[in-house]
Amino acid sequence: MYILLPIDSKNLQEAKLTKLNDVKIWVQLLVEEGSIKETKFSETMDGFENFSECVVVENDNEYVWPFMELSMMVLVAHTQRTIDDIVEAYLFKELHDLAI
Repeated sequence: MYILLPIDSKNLQEAKLTKLNDVKIWVQLLVEEGSIKETKFSETMDGFENFSECVVVENDNEYVWPFMELSMMVLVAHTQRTIDDIVEAYLFKELHDLAI
Protein backbone atom coordinates (compact mmCIF):
# COMPACT_ATOMS: atom_id res chain seq x y z
CA MET A 1 0.00 0.00 0.00
CA TYR A 2 1.21 3.51 -0.83
CA ILE A 3 1.00 5.80 2.20
CA LEU A 4 1.34 9.58 1.98
CA LEU A 5 2.87 11.55 4.86
CA PRO A 6 3.18 15.33 5.31
CA ILE A 7 6.55 15.88 7.00
CA ASP A 8 8.82 18.71 8.07
CA SER A 9 12.20 17.54 6.70
CA LYS A 10 13.74 15.53 3.87
CA ASN A 11 16.12 13.92 6.35
CA LEU A 12 14.27 10.68 7.20
CA GLN A 13 16.11 10.29 10.51
CA GLU A 14 14.90 13.67 11.76
CA ALA A 15 11.61 13.99 9.85
CA LYS A 16 8.43 14.37 11.85
CA LEU A 17 4.78 14.30 10.84
CA THR A 18 3.46 17.83 10.57
CA LYS A 19 0.19 19.65 10.01
CA LEU A 20 -0.99 19.93 6.43
CA ASN A 21 -0.55 23.72 6.51
CA ASP A 22 3.09 23.35 7.61
CA VAL A 23 4.29 20.68 5.15
CA LYS A 24 7.86 21.11 3.92
CA ILE A 25 7.87 17.91 1.85
CA TRP A 26 5.59 14.96 1.14
CA VAL A 27 6.78 11.39 1.55
CA GLN A 28 5.20 8.43 -0.18
CA LEU A 29 5.99 5.06 1.35
CA LEU A 30 5.33 1.70 -0.22
CA VAL A 31 4.62 -0.63 2.69
CA GLU A 32 4.46 -4.34 1.86
CA GLU A 33 4.99 -7.50 3.88
CA GLY A 34 5.58 -5.57 7.08
CA SER A 35 8.31 -3.22 5.88
CA ILE A 36 9.02 -0.12 3.83
CA LYS A 37 9.89 -1.21 0.28
CA GLU A 38 10.15 2.23 -1.33
CA THR A 39 10.40 5.86 -0.22
CA LYS A 40 9.82 8.85 -2.51
CA PHE A 41 9.72 12.60 -1.91
CA SER A 42 7.78 15.40 -3.58
CA GLU A 43 7.16 19.06 -2.89
CA THR A 44 3.49 18.57 -3.83
CA MET A 45 1.05 15.94 -2.61
CA ASP A 46 0.22 14.89 -6.17
CA GLY A 47 3.79 14.79 -7.45
CA PHE A 48 4.13 11.00 -7.30
CA GLU A 49 3.98 8.48 -10.10
CA ASN A 50 1.87 6.02 -8.08
CA PHE A 51 -1.47 6.85 -6.46
CA SER A 52 -1.38 7.00 -2.66
CA GLU A 53 -4.10 4.87 -1.15
CA CYS A 54 -3.81 6.35 2.33
CA VAL A 55 -2.76 9.61 3.96
CA VAL A 56 -1.73 9.96 7.59
CA VAL A 57 -2.44 13.26 9.32
CA GLU A 58 -1.49 14.68 12.69
CA ASN A 59 -4.95 15.27 14.14
CA ASP A 60 -8.69 15.13 13.48
CA ASN A 61 -8.89 18.87 12.75
CA GLU A 62 -6.89 18.76 9.51
CA TYR A 63 -8.60 19.77 6.26
CA VAL A 64 -8.67 16.38 4.51
CA TRP A 65 -11.48 16.76 1.96
CA PRO A 66 -9.08 16.86 -1.02
CA PHE A 67 -7.88 13.40 0.00
CA MET A 68 -11.38 12.08 0.65
CA GLU A 69 -12.50 13.29 -2.78
CA LEU A 70 -9.75 11.08 -4.22
CA SER A 71 -11.15 8.13 -2.21
CA MET A 72 -8.03 7.97 -0.08
CA MET A 73 -8.22 6.44 3.36
CA VAL A 74 -7.41 9.05 6.02
CA LEU A 75 -5.72 7.85 9.20
CA VAL A 76 -4.74 9.92 12.22
CA ALA A 77 -1.49 9.51 14.16
CA HIS A 78 -2.38 11.14 17.46
CA THR A 79 0.90 10.33 19.20
CA GLN A 80 3.23 8.95 16.52
CA ARG A 81 5.47 11.53 14.84
CA THR A 82 8.46 9.77 13.27
CA ILE A 83 8.18 7.80 10.05
CA ASP A 84 9.22 4.56 11.76
CA ASP A 85 6.64 5.04 14.54
CA ILE A 86 3.90 5.77 12.00
CA VAL A 87 4.73 2.70 9.90
CA GLU A 88 4.83 0.52 13.00
CA ALA A 89 1.49 1.90 14.17
CA TYR A 90 0.04 1.31 10.69
CA LEU A 91 1.22 -2.30 10.66
CA PHE A 92 -0.22 -2.95 14.12
CA LYS A 93 -3.45 -1.10 13.27
CA GLU A 94 -2.84 1.53 15.95
CA LEU A 95 -3.64 4.53 13.75
CA HIS A 96 -7.14 5.91 14.11
CA ASP A 97 -9.83 6.59 11.56
CA LEU A 98 -10.66 10.24 11.11
CA ALA A 99 -13.33 11.43 13.57
CA ILE A 100 -15.86 13.35 11.50
